Amino acid sequence: MMMNKNIRREDMSRAVIVHAILLTYTLVALYPIFLVIINAFKSRKGIFKDPMGLPNAETFSLDGFTKVLAKSNFELFFFNSFTVTVVTIVIVLLLASMAAWALSEYKFPGNTWLALYLAVGIMVPIRLGSVSILNLIVELGLINTLTALVLVYVAQGLPLAIFILTEFMHQIPKDLKEAARCDGVGEFKIFFAVILPLIRPAVATVAVFTMIPIWNDLWFPLILAPGDGKQTITLGIQQFIGQYVTDWNAVLASLSLAIIPILILYLIFSRQLIRGLTSGAVK
Repeated sequence: MMMNKNIRREDMSRAVIVHAILLTYTLVALYPIFLVIINAFKSRKGIFKDPMGLPNAETFSLDGFTKVLAKSNFELFFFNSFTVTVVTIVIVLLLASMAAWALSEYKFPGNTWLALYLAVGIMVPIRLGSVSILNLIVELGLINTLTALVLVYVAQGLPLAIFILTEFMHQIPKDLKEAARCDGVGEFKIFFAVILPLIRPAVATVAVFTMIPIWNDLWFPLILAPGDGKQTITLGIQQFIGQYVTDWNAVLASLSLAIIPILILYLIFSRQLIRGLTSGAVK
């Protein structure tokens, strides 16, 4: 009896320590976002006077949001980022899921080497090839187009997406697929009607992991699509940052508005995302 009580106390102590660490990490991760949001609702004077304090009657101001929405093409920047992100996610999910299905289900010469080759793409940063990518985009006549960004981001997102989806597809029972084949169901129908619904948590995980780097990226929009009318949110915000003077009200307001899509995506797919992460952890 005493041994059981000791074990329970040890388990409770471990749980408390783990939750304390996770809570600390959460606070550290969310605090910068909290600072951005509260300072977005302050005047310039209020930001520099008390950057850590909440807005009050003296410091509260919506000047930053007014400048962003009235004096910039924020709607266009948002639309460009949204278009590039959504198109990229759709292409990555479709191609990655089909490639993962082929690698996990069919055995052919070079299967292992192909999987290893795709895994190398996770380890090698795509920015190392920026010069070659820029030359290729120029030769294709795609400079200053959203298509250039989509192609680069698809290449960037595919290796990790294929790796995650392949691991999940290995967990699907073979009996389920064989039963469908015995009923005369074709491979395409098995893939779209049986396999994809079973890996929804993995699909949600891949969608989030694909979206965040694209939405936050500044490097490729700066070198591939810096022209007027093709700027993304991260690049459009730069107009408020000058060499000598920075309009912090507008910058922080822009960043606050840019956070909204990521929060919405998380709220929509949070349950699937958690299931996907925990399933991968169990494996």
